Amino acid sequence: MPCTRRSFLSELAFTLGVGAGLPSFASAQADDSRRESSGKNLFTEKTRKAVDTGLAYLATRQTGDGSFGIGPYQSNLAVCGLCGMAFLSAGSLPGRGKYGSQLNGCIDYVLANARASGFIQTGEQNTRGPMYEHGFATLFLAEVYGTSPKPGLREKLSKAVQLIINTQNQEGGWRYEPRRDEADISVTVCQVMALRAAHNTGVFVPKATIDQAIAYIERCQNNDGGFAYMANQPGESRFPRSAAALVAMYNAGIYEGTVLTKGLDYVMQFPPGQNRRDDRQYFFYGHYYAVQAMWHAGGRYWDAWYPAIRDALLSEQRDTGAWSDAISSEYGTAMACLILRMPESYLPIFER
Repeated sequence: MPCTRRSFLSELAFTLGVGAGLPSFASAQADDSRRESSGKNLFTEKTRKAVDTGLAYLATRQTGDGSFGIGPYQSNLAVCGLCGMAFLSAGSLPGRGKYGSQLNGCIDYVLANARASGFIQTGEQNTRGPMYEHGFATLFLAEVYGTSPKPGLREKLSKAVQLIINTQNQEGGWRYEPRRDEADISVTVCQVMALRAAHNTGVFVPKATIDQAIAYIERCQNNDGGFAYMANQPGESRFPRSAAALVAMYNAGIYEGTVLTKGLDYVMQFPPGQNRRDDRQYFFYGHYYAVQAMWHAGGRYWDAWYPAIRDALLSEQRDTGAWSDAISSEYGTAMACLILRMPESYLPIFER
């Protein structure tokens, strides 16, 4: 059966409509029962302390200009945006709360690198693609919008969104550079998330832009339910991008259909901590999206997934409060905090 869509532009509050839930990671048999997730009961005091320690570590890593760290990704805007989102998810607001000053620094740094064209990018080489930086920076501005009186925030957010809209290619996707060239599923998901968050603030996003992006993502799905890197060429399915694809679909207002069901079945083959098929190279990226997908799916998906990734992350936290990653410990720590706080996150983009 084809996917059922709800109007992207007509809904701000989402409700769940996925009917199938896997009784276990290994089971391939779904049932139609739905039950409320145990949600906040899964967020233990030990988890809270781990997040608090991680956020305290991040606060020590912010530099004078608002960026993070001293390594090769020091000035990366995506890392800055993710660190800012980690502070927001725990309840701090710009200028208010425990990390209010750090959030102001994040906003200042992102706005300082927003160009007249709308492109948010430092121009440095420490990036995995300028549109990743732009997408995560735009997502952060959208999440913080309405809580900060910073002059120019609304205008720069609107321009950043318009740049995304204007650079969508004919296939419906985006790639590393802000031009209508090739597309890949990972950068495309990043832009969809930024557009969804901006839409939530009232910034206009054409329905056609989202429809074309989701059509591109759906064309990337393989027969095994996972997703290939590009829609126009054969490629193997991988856990990280498959989890990301599901989150983009949920955020576009898709709640049921064979594409989602097959995708969830595929991702559930890679339980956290139970094997090494979850792609350690992109561990935090994959689980950042996977925990969101399971949160949206709810029920047995969520109840199986969250405790597993929670326990895996708790076992990997360093004494400093950080989590390590090849990109940087700031990136890994921000991602871990966002994942762990999912049951109690204050971020609008994570709302069901």
